[in-house]
Amino acid sequence: MIEYEHKLLETQLKSFAAKNFVRPSDCRNIAQVQFYVRELCGKIEHYEQQFDYVPSWAYTLLSQYNLVQNKMISTKYRLAYR
Repeated sequence: MIEYEHKLLETQLKSFAAKNFVRPSDCRNIAQVQFYVRELCGKIEHYEQQFDYVPSWAYTLLSQYNLVQNKMISTKYRLAYR
């Protein structure tokens, strides 16, 4: 795959993420974060299978959502088992 195609795929994925996702820090509940994680995992899997290429920032975004999710779960757990 040539560099132009990589840039095109990156632009398409960034556009999708900008239109459909909110920033990880703006998520307000676990269900919202889990939805974004599932959607992003699906997109990453699609890009891996279809194009054999996934921009590295997609994995970074996924790790940010996972971090927010883990913090929310940890907080909920601590509040429930005080």
